[in-house]
Amino acid sequence: MLHEMKLHEDPFNSIKNGTKTIEMRMFDEKRKLIQVGDKIIFSLYSDNSRSIIVEVINLHKFNNFSELYSNFNKISLGYNKDEIADPKDMEKYYSQEEQSKHGVLAIEINLI
Repeated sequence: MLHEMKLHEDPFNSIKNGTKTIEMRMFDEKRKLIQVGDKIIFSLYSDNSRSIIVEVINLHKFNNFSELYSNFNKISLGYNKDEIADPKDMEKYYSQEEQSKHGVLAIEINLI
């Protein structure tokens, strides 16, 4: 199955250069359809003509981003080595209430 998602510039570039291998999303109805072996087309919010394709190699479900962050290194989550990886960073996209309601998903990917 082929899924489409949008990304901001920094995570897009981190996936493109091979350092970000975990995409973090809410485990909502749309994400419940994702399976290992599926492909995802990521396009930029700012420029839909720029896109990359990845393959889903694993799926990891968690109750919240704090749990997710404790299971992966920060580079694979898209942080630089000199940055502090803070699960609260995800609250600009997903509230605590949404996390409690749906849970979160770490989509392990490989650039094609």
